[in-house]
Amino acid sequence: MKLNDISDNPGSSKSRMRVGRGIGSGKGKTCGRGVKGQKARTGVAIKGFEGGQMPIHRRLPKRGFWNPFSTDYNEVNLGRIQTAIDAGKLNVALPVTIEALVEAGVCAKARDGVKILGNGELKAKLTFEVASASKTAVAAIEQLGGSITLLKAQPAAAEA
Repeated sequence: MKLNDISDNPGSSKSRMRVGRGIGSGKGKTCGRGVKGQKARTGVAIKGFEGGQMPIHRRLPKRGFWNPFSTDYNEVNLGRIQTAIDAGKLNVALPVTIEALVEAGVCAKARDGVKILGNGELKAKLTFEVASASKTAVAAIEQLGGSITLLKAQPAAAEA
């Protein structure tokens, strides 16, 4: 079989209806749009209009709010950091910062800071300079003789 032999199954596709081509076509004159009015015209889309009934976006209550002071941390598990060390992407001699984690590919991009979580096993003695850490992560780091410095979170919006 060659590419020029390939064809659709019979009846699998239907040609589009050409409108406005005479009354014999069944879609002549008004082209299936009815008679006059707003919806018969081109370029009209009445979004959210439900024929006079109260639209759904007005029937439902408003909920929540946007907190401008919220912090969005990159959450990184200890196991993920150990994987980066094993792959040779993270230098054990240097402190682990957000910049180092982004460069190593552990975090996609720097947000408001890094939060270290205790999932996984860490084998190397490391120095961390991060915005936040869980109790289990701090315990695991200090058990290996490492240290952790908690920095004040810098909002990403302020940097941009």
